[in-house]
Amino acid sequence: MRNTDEQQNRTHTVVDSPIGPLTLVATEGVLSAVYMSEHRHRPPVESFGRRDAAAFDRVIAELAEYFAGERTEFSVPVRAAGTEFQQTVWAELRKIPYGRTITYGELAARIGRPSAARAVGAANGRNPVSVIVPCHRVVGGGGSLTGYAGGLDRKERLLALERGQLAAG
Repeated sequence: MRNTDEQQNRTHTVVDSPIGPLTLVATEGVLSAVYMSEHRHRPPVESFGRRDAAAFDRVIAELAEYFAGERTEFSVPVRAAGTEFQQTVWAELRKIPYGRTITYGELAARIGRPSAARAVGAANGRNPVSVIVPCHRVVGGGGSLTGYAGGLDRKERLLALERGQLAAG
């Protein structure tokens, strides 16, 4: 990260979860990333700022409730950096109901760009706030599990959790 001022305004922590460790990053006190281990497009840890769990109590509590099957929507504020197109895709992701999936084509149509399924897929893959901005709820045509920055095994586990087929813990 070139901007050291932004880096100084960032903090992070690492929490355990049923899908492995999650790195939570806040920028100016607002959640800006949730990265899994082996996360594709994960920036270097040096860009996450100093380690400080204090800013993440609410996020940690909501994630614990989600993994326990007690939360279906997140209320923590999120401020993820991305292009205008990415922001549009990520905002639409938050509208996909818990336990449901849609295809990349459906997501493209929902944002008024029906021929942009590939671009939507690319933006989906760049979502820095995994789980909370539920990019795992987007599947390939016919319901096939395709593409997930955290790995298809994690995508499958998150979808199973939301279908009530995975015990949290």
